[in-house]
Amino acid sequence: MTFLARLPHSRSTHGKRRVGLVRRLARRLPVLVAQVVLAMGPSQMPAFAQTACGPGAYAAPDGDFVVLVASPAVPAPALRYLFRDGRRGATSDPAAPLACVAGEVRVQGRAWQRTVFRETPATFHSAGTAMNGVLIEPTGGESKPPLVVMVHGSERTSPVGGVYGYAMAAQGISVFVYDKRGTGKSGGEYTQNFELLATDAANALETAHHLAAGRHGRAGFYGGSQGGWVAPLAAARTQADFVAIGFGLVASPIEEDREQMVSEVRSAGGGAEAEALVNRLSQVTAKLLLSGFRQGYDELDAVRREMAGTSWAAKIEGEHSGAIARMPNNELRRIGRARFDNLELIWDHDAVQPLRQLRSPLLWVLAGEDREAPIETTRNALLALAQEGKPVDLYLFPDTDHGMVEFTTHSDGSRSPTRITDGYLKLIGDWIKGGVSGPYGRGEKLTSH
Repeated sequence: MTFLARLPHSRSTHGKRRVGLVRRLARRLPVLVAQVVLAMGPSQMPAFAQTACGPGAYAAPDGDFVVLVASPAVPAPALRYLFRDGRRGATSDPAAPLACVAGEVRVQGRAWQRTVFRETPATFHSAGTAMNGVLIEPTGGESKPPLVVMVHGSERTSPVGGVYGYAMAAQGISVFVYDKRGTGKSGGEYTQNFELLATDAANALETAHHLAAGRHGRAGFYGGSQGGWVAPLAAARTQADFVAIGFGLVASPIEEDREQMVSEVRSAGGGAEAEALVNRLSQVTAKLLLSGFRQGYDELDAVRREMAGTSWAAKIEGEHSGAIARMPNNELRRIGRARFDNLELIWDHDAVQPLRQLRSPLLWVLAGEDREAPIETTRNALLALAQEGKPVDLYLFPDTDHGMVEFTTHSDGSRSPTRITDGYLKLIGDWIKGGVSGPYGRGEKLTSH
């Protein structure tokens, strides 16, 4: 438009021809730009060309898909992308493996068409709190697709408009996502009380049943991380037909803390004596937490004395024990509860009992090198349940960390996530649809035999 404004005004025939030519070029410019950009490979795309598509899912003729969403982690107008095989990034990345032009996504020179979903915003009430959600339904494929309610981890970000809801819907699944209480557009206070969160999830499933009445098949829950504690509790309060969990724990938060410290000690080169000492530290901090920071100080001082001077003590964190051990007793008495126990976490939660009561099929997927939720106790508990005859499908993806992410390891032992491991999203989708047929990347099905 700027160059049109700078043309000299003329009433001559020659001037009219010039103005007409420029106007025709202006009308054709978007098409010409698109043709030029489509001729480029993704790595040659200018940044503006990688941001021309709207949020949503785009499907290839063979059923592959990519999800594009707005994200606070990606400066607008760029979008975050996630492929079914777990590749992820921003559309503005120079090496992004896709091109966005005039509302069309092209991958390796082929056009992927935008998938049309029926999206129904919803408000529901749970424990006196107004909750915000949205039902995403595929408009093609099965007449009655399965219905899944996505159960949160501990994050405070909204799943509405996020990659995982669309990634499930792109696989032919109706999905209900909702803002966790105290986050997004939902009311209430943020909490990590599993019982209250399970009540919210159960009410979310009831709402989804109502919204999709007559249009869905079997219905259940999919939960990630903290959702592994919440979804089984919610299933016990509803007529859930299935529960699927990714990178969750069949252990209490206290056990999670202990297992993290044992993993940290091993990484730091500590032996059996060091592991025994952090086990004692976990027992002491558990006593502090469960007593409201009224009991356990003498035992804590004794453990501190034994840890003093060890090469690994400064590297121990766990979920909370490392910080507790380094805080003076007078501070712990004064602010310990406010600092470490302000989210109504059920520290000694029995994670096995809800699974033992569960009658519906259960899928559990483990990240083989999970530092945040170490898998040893969880794997053993799930294999034991399977041996008891419970309907448990257990998978493990090697060389993955929390979130089912692959990673690179730096010289100091820290990790940088790269992508979600190939096969994870497809496994979740196929299992929910009742049609598992591997292989799923490097995923391994574990058995109790």
